[in-house]
Amino acid sequence: MCNRAKQKLSWQEYIGIMQREALQIPAHQTELDLMVSDPAKDYEVGIGDKGAIMVPAGDQVELATMKFGKPQPGRGPLFNFRSDGRNFSDSKRCIMPVDGFFEFTGTKSPKAKHLFTVPASRLFGIASIWFPAEGNEPASFAMLTTQPGPDIKPFHDRQIVILTPDKWGTWLFDNTRHEDLFRPLPAATFAHQLVRPGKD
Repeated sequence: MCNRAKQKLSWQEYIGIMQREALQIPAHQTELDLMVSDPAKDYEVGIGDKGAIMVPAGDQVELATMKFGKPQPGRGPLFNFRSDGRNFSDSKRCIMPVDGFFEFTGTKSPKAKHLFTVPASRLFGIASIWFPAEGNEPASFAMLTTQPGPDIKPFHDRQIVILTPDKWGTWLFDNTRHEDLFRPLPAATFAHQLVRPGKD
């Protein structure tokens, strides 16, 4: 399942999308609120890393820095969350803006690493839910998953929920049911690149 995404984002591109979709941004925010991924890790955000997350704040969309994966005592962190059959109207909904995400195939380490992007919208979103800070743990988030579409099915039996920018406002502000957002996207939505071959 997807446990790594890429956040090498352009502030000007983000601003342009937000203006086009009529989503308001708090006046105090700057590109520093968007560019929080680590350049030393090639802007990849994996489990336990910090990432920029979009959250509703009144009638505005605020950028917050959160940890990917909610710690669970005695278990691994919660980083993926099934959307199937669930109602998220009362959940703390958020979006992880990204320019790509990764899937891994194979049974031996290192596994083959595949990068998926959306040519029609270089910047897109991953539907997520977030959890408040608790004790010594900072606020965190988990990505929603759904059935795989035709582009992802050859690589994995689950897929993260991808939101094109025109769906951002619906996920963040519409409290009705969201089944339409969870449907896999059609074939040829994603471009695929093999970043690293696996070990046979």
